[in-house]
Amino acid sequence: MAPTLRRWAGAGGLVTVVTMALVATVTNAEAATVFTADFESGSTSGWSRSGGTWSVAADGSQTLRQTNASSENARQFAGDAAWTDYTVSAKVKPLSFGANGFVGLLARAKSSTTFYRLALLPGNQAQLQAVNSGNVTVLGSAARTVATGSWYTLSLTVSGTTISGSVDGTAVGSGTSSVAGTGRIGLQTGYASAGFDDVTVSTGGTTPPTSSPPTSGSPSASPSPSPSTSTPPPVSGALYVAPNGSASAAGTQAAPTTLPSAITRIAAGGTIYLRGGTYNSASTITVAPGNNGSAGALKKIVAYPGERPILNFSAQAEDPAARGLAVNGNYWHVQGLIVERAGDNGIFIGGSNNIVERTVTRFNRDSGLQISRIASDTPNSQWPANNLVLSSESHDNADSDGEDADGFAAKLTVGSGNVFRYTVSHHNIDDGWDLYTKTDTGPIGVVTIEDSLAYENGTLSNGGQAGAGDRNGYKLGGEDIGVNHVVRRSIAYDNGKHGFTYNSNPGSMTISNNLSIDNAERNFNFDEGSHVFRNNTSCRSGSGTNDRIIGNSDSSNQFWSGSNGSRCASYTGALGWSFAADGKLVVTLGGRVVSL
Repeated sequence: MAPTLRRWAGAGGLVTVVTMALVATVTNAEAATVFTADFESGSTSGWSRSGGTWSVAADGSQTLRQTNASSENARQFAGDAAWTDYTVSAKVKPLSFGANGFVGLLARAKSSTTFYRLALLPGNQAQLQAVNSGNVTVLGSAARTVATGSWYTLSLTVSGTTISGSVDGTAVGSGTSSVAGTGRIGLQTGYASAGFDDVTVSTGGTTPPTSSPPTSGSPSASPSPSPSTSTPPPVSGALYVAPNGSASAAGTQAAPTTLPSAITRIAAGGTIYLRGGTYNSASTITVAPGNNGSAGALKKIVAYPGERPILNFSAQAEDPAARGLAVNGNYWHVQGLIVERAGDNGIFIGGSNNIVERTVTRFNRDSGLQISRIASDTPNSQWPANNLVLSSESHDNADSDGEDADGFAAKLTVGSGNVFRYTVSHHNIDDGWDLYTKTDTGPIGVVTIEDSLAYENGTLSNGGQAGAGDRNGYKLGGEDIGVNHVVRRSIAYDNGKHGFTYNSNPGSMTISNNLSIDNAERNFNFDEGSHVFRNNTSCRSGSGTNDRIIGNSDSSNQFWSGSNGSRCASYTGALGWSFAADGKLVVTLGGRVVSL
């Protein structure tokens, strides 16, 4: 019998419980095993969870799996807070890495943000780290293959102030630290999903090999892993930016500059690397019109390998002019940034032929990421076209009246060819997507949304709502202006009003291969137009309003009209999602990958 459909509670998720066994056998000088957990009983008794979506799942044997790759900090803790010197080992299997993701094994966890960590990183690197209140110091680093879908045995030893670690018996490094003298063990992912198995804690006896020379790193203010000297050097001619950079500095790794300064200085084809940490700004950071790359030489703003830069605009008041990062030039590529708490849009795209990839826009006071003309009251300003938003997430954006803050928007004044691909919009106060068109601006260009996910829009992660919020997953028009948008292979789940809605767009949209589940009013709502519907599926776990479809619809669709069709048996269970290593969006229901 298929499991019943249940709401997925974001970072809370569904958790089934795992076992541990406590053993206290000591034989002379041999290591004493004081803790084991193989999860074979399906129980997590003795473990405490902090963030993420955890469950016990079969993978040859029973394993503990964390499947919410959008969670910044997903952790499980076990053991005794008084433990001092020991070795913790575990089998670890990375399943997917998001932007700047990692999976790790923890020792001496004094709190949820202070511990020692042995981490596997995308880009074939392992790091030994001391984490103090979220700030990371790299104690050692080693290049090694890190492939998703493969098991690795991690061992982390804490002995006095000496910390050492190994992967599959090969040393990662060793260093000294006094961050934590005692503490529990832990399993952790950050913007990644992973499986864990065969956790063992032992005292005494031998420790993991440390014959390889350790590699030292430098402290970082970022909660994500910092690079070490073994990080492959970025391209020559790049400019480097850091939270403590100076506008007049050269922009080298030793003398980093600021992002506004680097934007004015970078040449076509050049790269601006942002080091990890938080960049606080009260002013919009702007790529000005005319500051352009070219088709074969984009200008790039990217996260430094292995680090997570956060652009924080909390000092801004809520104001339509108070954007976070405004990309008003052409041919730019923005990758790996978190942009938060702007007074208006987190990322605003007013230029054309730009790529925004693997970004997170959150807690902004208008739509997280919006494509629109720079100034709608300037007749000759360009209508941004041919922009690509790729493998990005937008969540918990909320304005004071709840009427305008969507996850993603391409509205009012946009040209043709704008695409959202592998994108996720959730828990925004208004809609997941808004493609609104107004009579005083004229028709906007066709927008394509594909292979994307909208869920629980209209309700913030903390449960907050606003009466003025429309609360749709995909809102596709406005003011009776026909625009022939394309929406395909996308999912609407548990949004506060409609899943997919025409919103007074009487055009001929192509709506194909989409899945809509348990949206509060209608899963599909199209009251007029000549839209074309093919291979769409609508499902409910209970009663609800029938879908309303006007347009060209054939038997390839399975809409909801009082009961579920046969396809819905495959679309039950808890919702999960992650970005694969190549950036593609992977969505699961009840642990099964959804293919549309």
